Amino acid sequence: MKASEEGKEHIKENLIERFSHIANIRLLILEWSLLVAALIMLAVAQAFWFGNSYAENVFVDGGTYTEATLGEVKSMNPLFANTSSEKVLSKLMFATISTDDYSGHAGTGLAESIRSDESGKIWTVKLREGLKWSDGEPITNEDVIFTANLIKNPTVSSIYDSNLSNVKISENEQGEIVFDLPVSYADFITALNFPVVPKHVLGEADPKTLIENNFSNAPVTSGAFSYNATQISAGEEKIYYLSANPNYYLGNVMLNSFAVHTFNTKDDIVRAVNAGSVTGTAELTETEADQVTTGQFLVKKSGLNSGAFIFFNTAHDVVKNTEMRAAIRQGIDMGKIRAEAADDSALDYPLLKSQIELMNYPAILERDFEAAKAKIAELSGGEALHLEVATVNSGYLPGVTEAIKSELESLGFEVNVTVYEENQEFINNVVSKRSYDILVYEVELGTDPDLLPYFHSSQANSSGLNLSNYRDALVDDLLLGARDATNNEVRVKKYETFLERFVSGVPAIGIYQPNLTYYYNKNVRTFNDVQLVTALDRFTDINEWAVNKGTKNKTP
Repeated sequence: MKASEEGKEHIKENLIERFSHIANIRLLILEWSLLVAALIMLAVAQAFWFGNSYAENVFVDGGTYTEATLGEVKSMNPLFANTSSEKVLSKLMFATISTDDYSGHAGTGLAESIRSDESGKIWTVKLREGLKWSDGEPITNEDVIFTANLIKNPTVSSIYDSNLSNVKISENEQGEIVFDLPVSYADFITALNFPVVPKHVLGEADPKTLIENNFSNAPVTSGAFSYNATQISAGEEKIYYLSANPNYYLGNVMLNSFAVHTFNTKDDIVRAVNAGSVTGTAELTETEADQVTTGQFLVKKSGLNSGAFIFFNTAHDVVKNTEMRAAIRQGIDMGKIRAEAADDSALDYPLLKSQIELMNYPAILERDFEAAKAKIAELSGGEALHLEVATVNSGYLPGVTEAIKSELESLGFEVNVTVYEENQEFINNVVSKRSYDILVYEVELGTDPDLLPYFHSSQANSSGLNLSNYRDALVDDLLLGARDATNNEVRVKKYETFLERFVSGVPAIGIYQPNLTYYYNKNVRTFNDVQLVTALDRFTDINEWAVNKGTKNKTP
């Protein structure tokens, strides 16, 4: 009992009575508590700050990019790519021997090397090692030779045939491909920018019915993407789904897939952009900018090495006379015509300063409407002459052609304009047959100032691109000489003389140099904002396009 009482006293003295001392040190406890809390918060903030400092939001692999294109797809065989939609599919699915880079120069694509002999007539191509088709089969010299011979075959009517006309193709003992040209061509590398198709798939196909082969609907590919499936979205609109090709010669493509959504009209594309159902499009011009109401899209512009021209069919009676063509050029108001393509640059000559710098450009007579109208009346004998004018439903061309029609009518002509869809039927029935008096059309002028395809008499046939049916012996010699010339001064002189003949002979009238106006979602990465040779060159770095973002730690 006595021990129990002593224990109580001990607890009271050493514990309970000491609680009163807490009040004396509560400020010290509070200070220490706040200090510990501050240290904890500082540690958390520091960890968060350092975490953000060594992390960044970057584009990562994955996702689907959807591009809106204009025109239907009748074939996915790249040798027949005519509509904008077909050309986009061709570029995405098929690699080429040479390819244009962002410097505006031709470089190697499927080729490891491309070289010529001293004459410029023998060109040798060595393919890269380990090339494969999307089905895993190797891409070989046989594929290239097979494709080149298909292109040369007149029954195929390929869009690339003018580049390989009269060229002999073979394989040498070193396992290289040899192109034997009929004449020297200093920049033949630019003509090797054609897609290759697989011989193991098409080797037994009849060239006459090649476009009808199943390959046109389900191709084996060599480019960044392989064909996956086709979906009918609305009416005649279709979506072509492509998957990243694991055998692509440039390696990994960041996108998992690419969808090409085809539309019938620009209005349909504008609606798709505003609805956010597509990621980008190259089909709208700057004049459609006010119709794009969504704030999610940005616009970039890139110059192109192309030109829009009025091509006179010099084989047709009404415009066969050089004086008649000169009078038309003198009488029409080019300012009004070019106003229909306000954001594109005026173009007087078929040579660009980005291709070659000339010292002298021939003068073009200033407009004199009354003198031109009087000359036309004199040449026509006072009769109203009829002109069939053709163009395609692309870019500014329909509006420009209507302005040309108005100008021609003011000069006394009766004019009928037909606007075609740019497809294989247009190529076969209008271009190949030269079924027009005047063609208003855009042509690619390329990296090299080579005008032989457009103005040499050898190309004034159904398979050539001499859209004016122009024949001039001196022009033929000048264009061949310019191709052959390795001395720049000699080349400049020949092209200056050619331009004099171009101005005096009036096979065509330059209208404008087009730009690529690209609309794209602001949250994605597309092509570099640079000078392009063709609109399709935007896909040169397609392996770097991206739509997905993620956090990545940086090295301190």
